[in-house]
Amino acid sequence: MAASGKKMGLTGLTTLVAVNMMGSGIIMLPSSMAQLGAISLLSWVITAVGSMAIAYCFAQCGIFCARSGGMSAYTEEAHGKSAFFLCSYLYFLSLAIGNVAIAISAVGYLTPFIPWLGTGAVPLFIGAVALIWLTTLANFGGPKITGHIGSITVWGVIIPVAGLSVIGWFWFDANIFDAAWNPNGIAMSDAITQSIPLTLWAFLGMESAAQNSDAVENPKRNVPLACLLGTLGAAVIYVLSTSVIMGIVPNPELANSSAPFAFVYAKMFNPLVGDVIMALAVMACVGSLLGWQFTLAQTAKVTADQQMFPALFAKVTLLGAPIAGLVANAVLQSAMAVSTISPNASEQFGKLVNLAAVTNIVPYITSLSALLVIMQKAGVTGYPHHRNVVVLIIAMAYSFYALYASGTEAVFGGMIVTAVGYLMFGYIADRFLEERAAKVRALGLEDNA
Repeated sequence: MAASGKKMGLTGLTTLVAVNMMGSGIIMLPSSMAQLGAISLLSWVITAVGSMAIAYCFAQCGIFCARSGGMSAYTEEAHGKSAFFLCSYLYFLSLAIGNVAIAISAVGYLTPFIPWLGTGAVPLFIGAVALIWLTTLANFGGPKITGHIGSITVWGVIIPVAGLSVIGWFWFDANIFDAAWNPNGIAMSDAITQSIPLTLWAFLGMESAAQNSDAVENPKRNVPLACLLGTLGAAVIYVLSTSVIMGIVPNPELANSSAPFAFVYAKMFNPLVGDVIMALAVMACVGSLLGWQFTLAQTAKVTADQQMFPALFAKVTLLGAPIAGLVANAVLQSAMAVSTISPNASEQFGKLVNLAAVTNIVPYITSLSALLVIMQKAGVTGYPHHRNVVVLIIAMAYSFYALYASGTEAVFGGMIVTAVGYLMFGYIADRFLEERAAKVRALGLEDNA
């Protein structure tokens, strides 16, 4: 346990939450949202409320359930060992898919420096796979090096995006924004539904907020507050930056841009500034991908330690790097990149975001539902229990809506991989029969006593 004087306070933890969520999640969003028009901005309100509810519930799970394993451990509390596996498996896939999307974002921003990358589907694929393997190899140095690099590179996206939220309004043109509002003439409800997966994508990672409660001063107060304030802070920057950019860049140009933030800075100032922003975005994407590659490997390691993933994922070097797992993950992500080949970076990004959202929402639902059991075991009663139940209902309602909004194709793909997960657990279920029998015997003895 960290000494009290060395623990993180509310301000530090709130900043950490916001930085972890932002990463590269915002990089391609303006172009993707411009496909629907500025009307898609309305989905930010729903996603911000839903995400804050989810973040708060995860914080409560972390406070009342001290087990390691994050969402998977929470899920097991309510749904048993098979649910631990399924949650880990789906979250693992979500991270892998998300990493491919981040690599595609980085390629989009690299294209002006290396024009060949923007000449078709194959160059885009080669660029994405090259970045996947580059960040995989860079992780061989262990978590300490990965953490140092990530803490620096993430500001390459936060500074330009947050800066645009403030200074961009001097270039904002209401006429451009009006013309971009609903260019396709679609219903407001349809626009919100179609853009929910995109806005949810920007908040993925909030589940990591409650993982460091041991190193936080007064965690019962500061962890929930940091989750809410950090998520709200990121939401404000997301809403302002995507709103202002749609009032500076005409919608057709924004929709076809593979580097929207670099494009808007070039339009506001000059091409040189745009190139600087582009370079910062590439740096941020590569740094973010570096960190998420390690998170992916660590997720697989925790599951392998539970004898649910192949043993190779559990092997680490003296530096703490799970090299075998990193390589296996890079192979998997390369295969995913092949399956989503598209000559358009924004189109490919959108497909991946929808599937990543589905494979992430299911673990959200299973782990959130465990909060009721966790509170019962911890003896939580009265106002805190009632308050948590209300917030849980909001979080679950948003999660189901986001699942519906992800679209038939993504939900169908998510259903297939979920069914495969159950099949996979069937082959390893016998490993846990003795553990289950021991628990039954223990419960029997307690009842008899």
